[in-house]
Amino acid sequence: MFDENIQELLRWGWIVVAVFFFLTEVFTAGFVLLCFGIGALGAALAAFLGAGLAWQIAVFIVVSIAAVVLARPFADRISRPGVQQIAGNRMIGKWAVVLQTVDPIANTGMVRLESERWRAESLDGEQLEVGEVVEVLGVDGVRLQVRATDREYADSDEQAESAA
Repeated sequence: MFDENIQELLRWGWIVVAVFFFLTEVFTAGFVLLCFGIGALGAALAAFLGAGLAWQIAVFIVVSIAAVVLARPFADRISRPGVQQIAGNRMIGKWAVVLQTVDPIANTGMVRLESERWRAESLDGEQLEVGEVVEVLGVDGVRLQVRATDREYADSDEQAESAA
């Protein structure tokens, strides 16, 4: 009778531990606590199948380690450092066509990149004329930072056509 109560406590104890790890993973990064929660679920399954405490702990350790090893590439891919290619950052390194003269003095200018129109500013301080092909070097708020290139429409037919 006493042994059955302990086994029942262990079964549900592993479930509580798993839920604790899952909930605390929400407030952390790295997926490590999630892996421990999966290990605790494995130990709970072992407990429900009638395994002893030593086997439950062994299952917890083995499943947790396996989960960490399997989740690591996914976590690394998600938390990769560096510039994320989202929003305006995806425009860096591409070419655009000047639609409205980019004048650093008047602080005017408009370019078309792919199918989008963007305000632009010249990083070199040069005036860029309508029809000129420019390279996007950065993004400052909602303005693309561009500079003149030696390219002409013939050199970049594909991008010039998509920009025009």
